[in-house]
Amino acid sequence: MIRQFELVETVRSYDPGADEDALNRAYVFAMIAHGSQTRASGDPYFSHPLEVAGILTRYKVDTATIVTALLHDTIEDTDVELETIDEQFGDEVAKLVDGVTKLTRIGFQSDQAKQAENFRKLVLAMSEDIRVLLVKLADRLHNMQTLHFIKKPEKRRRIAMETMDIYAPLAERIGMQEMKTELEDLAFGELSPDARKSILRRLDFLRERGEGMIDEIITEFQSLIRESGINAEIKGREKTPYSIWRKMQKNDVGFEQLSDIMAFRVIVGSVEECYQTLGIAHGAYPVVPGRFKDYISTPKHNAYRSLHTGVFGPHQQRVELQIRTREMHEVAEAGVAAHWNYKQGGTVKDGTQYRWLRELLDILEHAAGPEEFLEHTKLEMFSDQVFCFTPRGDLINLPTGATPVDFAYAVHSEVGDRCVGAKINGRMMPLRSQLRNGDQVEIVTSKAQTPSPTWERFVVTGKARSRIRRFVRLQEHEQYEKLGRSILHSAFADEGYDLTDKGLAGVLKVFKQSSVEELCAQVGAGLLTGREVFEAVYPGAKKKPWYDAIVPLAKARARRSKSTGKGDAISIKGLIPGMAMHMAGCCHPLPGDRIVGIVTTGKGVTIHTIDCDTLETFHDHPEKWLDVSWNEDLQSPDVHVGRVKISVANVPGALGELSTVIARNSGNISNLKITNRTTDFFDMLIDIEVKDVRHLTEVIAALRTSPAIHAIDRAKG
Repeated sequence: MIRQFELVETVRSYDPGADEDALNRAYVFAMIAHGSQTRASGDPYFSHPLEVAGILTRYKVDTATIVTALLHDTIEDTDVELETIDEQFGDEVAKLVDGVTKLTRIGFQSDQAKQAENFRKLVLAMSEDIRVLLVKLADRLHNMQTLHFIKKPEKRRRIAMETMDIYAPLAERIGMQEMKTELEDLAFGELSPDARKSILRRLDFLRERGEGMIDEIITEFQSLIRESGINAEIKGREKTPYSIWRKMQKNDVGFEQLSDIMAFRVIVGSVEECYQTLGIAHGAYPVVPGRFKDYISTPKHNAYRSLHTGVFGPHQQRVELQIRTREMHEVAEAGVAAHWNYKQGGTVKDGTQYRWLRELLDILEHAAGPEEFLEHTKLEMFSDQVFCFTPRGDLINLPTGATPVDFAYAVHSEVGDRCVGAKINGRMMPLRSQLRNGDQVEIVTSKAQTPSPTWERFVVTGKARSRIRRFVRLQEHEQYEKLGRSILHSAFADEGYDLTDKGLAGVLKVFKQSSVEELCAQVGAGLLTGREVFEAVYPGAKKKPWYDAIVPLAKARARRSKSTGKGDAISIKGLIPGMAMHMAGCCHPLPGDRIVGIVTTGKGVTIHTIDCDTLETFHDHPEKWLDVSWNEDLQSPDVHVGRVKISVANVPGALGELSTVIARNSGNISNLKITNRTTDFFDMLIDIEVKDVRHLTEVIAALRTSPAIHAIDRAKG
């Protein structure tokens, strides 16, 4: 545990003007406040805020942030009041501590709605002061480092999942690559311990086999660059187990096919020398096609800048090079913390200076509730990037798979709402077209246009989806209101009374509605009957018997659902009501796949994946094609069958390991067929029960880490 004078000296080493008195007082205050409290590890509780402060000193943050780290749990876990913090440490620290305190329990909520609400508070707090996020990230990092002391496995897994879903992407968004990498790897170790151990074993083997190779490559590169008069610092960096796992999943490849397990960072003095070094590397070695990326001219959304390239280097080894200046390197590692200009007395506090955070606030404004906000936010954060340009040359960063509609909403919400068409590189293209790096996109708009509900099927950004859903909700609400008012008019007229807004306003409290419009919408949606409202407005009126038989549609559905345990939602959107539907046995579509329906007389609709070879036979019969998609709103416990073709080594225990890996990743083998066997390998088809395509991808990735598996792919026919 770091001692008091060591913490103060560490802060003063990078900030000579640090407030020593405040640091000393905060250290003593927190130690006394936490007293004899202990953590799950048995250590004094005070060791936790002290370690959080120590983590933040690595990023050279200001005194107020360090003081906040020391005090961040005092309000939540002790008898200290916020007013006391304000009196002793000032308004700035009090606001930061309050911002972090509201979020302290985010990692320990079993109820997803509460978790979503806490995340909403986090976004609001960090929009006011980004330092709240810095403290929260350091807090989460130390909690992950000590996660193994928590006894309950389900609690450890919940915390690890939340770290992977929320905190690691947030660290990446503010450019704190080192922290993001450590958070991901710690979470990966808890969520997939077997996969991580398997990758570590393979990395150990590669290190032994290539001992001395790294030093040799660095020496050769340094010699080559110095001959050109450039003074460069070269470092070798091994990818973490989680980044290797993710690349195997993303590129659908095995461990042996990865070419950039080792990357070399070349740090030079200027931007000009970056490009000179790139030319030297490309001139001396063959280039790996498709591996060059220029993040200097087009930086990432988190201000990351660097040149990336791949070459066949010494001994024909495939080598990844990252070429950058010292300043770029600091930003790449520390992100927003690298810009902390306490020396100049500046303030880099307002979170709204970051475009991604402004977009989260925009999603927050238009989401129906905290849970929908959390869903759209994950869409916004989990994404690789494509870089597209407006006709004026402005750069727009979008997730991979983005469409012109996503682009339109990224430019401005109003542009998205009024989008009617798009020109990509000068050609009119469908709005569902996927954008590629370097595309120039011109959005065609019309004042008469409104968002189409069908756009939600292909947009990928949270901002676009939240705006579209908001419009659909408002449009639906307006229709319900008109229908409800019409029903009420009829109900009142049947009794010989006139419907008035004043009369409806008088019974709003009875039905717990905020306005007359909301009350009418409830009637239109079938949640209230006209008779119920009439009797509330005129309680003495005689009741007509035939009204008693009317049961609102929504209430009847809820009653049926409760009695049968099932709702009447279907898993596929776009089907003709009453038509039979079944999944194609040739491609085994799963939720998450792009799908199409084929109408066959006597059989109903057969659902295929969009890339199924069988669809070629229907090329000349467009009348049989049906536009369908998965019902993403349906939270179904049903399992689906995914088929994989796999080549297994003919060694003892191989099949046992295969089935164990599948079971550990929550899959279930429903069928297995050996298609070919040799002395060394067995080829087989396996049907695995999974939840969706992402679940199947996780199972495939886990199987790839096993030495017994020679090759594995999803079967498409």
